[in-house]
Amino acid sequence: MVSRDNSSTSFGTVADVYESARPEYPSAAVEWLLEPVLEVGRRPLVADVGAGTGKLTRIIVAAGCDAVAVDPDPAMLDALRDAVPGVSAHVGTAESLPLEDGSVDAVLLGQAWHWVEPVAASREIGRVLLPGGTLGLIWNLRDESQPWVRRLNSVVSRGGALTMFDDGPPPIAEPFHQLDEKRWAWSRTVTRSQLTDLVRSRSFYITATADERNRIDQELAALFDELGLNGSTTIDLPYVTRAFRTTMPIR
Repeated sequence: MVSRDNSSTSFGTVADVYESARPEYPSAAVEWLLEPVLEVGRRPLVADVGAGTGKLTRIIVAAGCDAVAVDPDPAMLDALRDAVPGVSAHVGTAESLPLEDGSVDAVLLGQAWHWVEPVAASREIGRVLLPGGTLGLIWNLRDESQPWVRRLNSVVSRGGALTMFDDGPPPIAEPFHQLDEKRWAWSRTVTRSQLTDLVRSRSFYITATADERNRIDQELAALFDELGLNGSTTIDLPYVTRAFRTTMPIR
């Protein structure tokens, strides 16, 4: 991920759990983000910033793009190299990218923009984008319209993304202006074990004290018991994927 604090580099300690527990992004959403650069008449180069274990990177490549991955956590990049062989991967952040001026057609961030300082990140991404290039932001968000999901979020923290959306669209700054948005509603069938791992892949849990983790585990167990979620029993976890894109001005 990309961060202004040490939480962003906590994920590498559970990179295997993160890779197995976190959902994939809908291909249609990523293709929508890439739509402007897929029309450039050549194979575009796309930077996945806050790439983590490569959940977004692999879809970028499948969509017909070359990719370069950037993340502040070397352990996450090691997992990405295993998951997406051949992709160039570098330590860096949205505010300080290890990329040349005007070197990429698009910069995408998955589950990451709420970690960045938007003014500095917008300026830095503007530096590395080609004129007319695309900035794309995407999140998989648990759908709080379901009562049990609201209960889950009350136990495990709604997270920085949902808190950010309480104030409106993601904040961006010069050289970017208005964001276009599309949404996709979908669900993922999960077991009790998979839901537990999903929680344990979150920064608030990774960085919590032993007492805090114990409280969360007990409250989760009570919720799962109430839902009848045991053993191989499954439940549909609803998501809303929110995707935003904007274009680098041509001057």
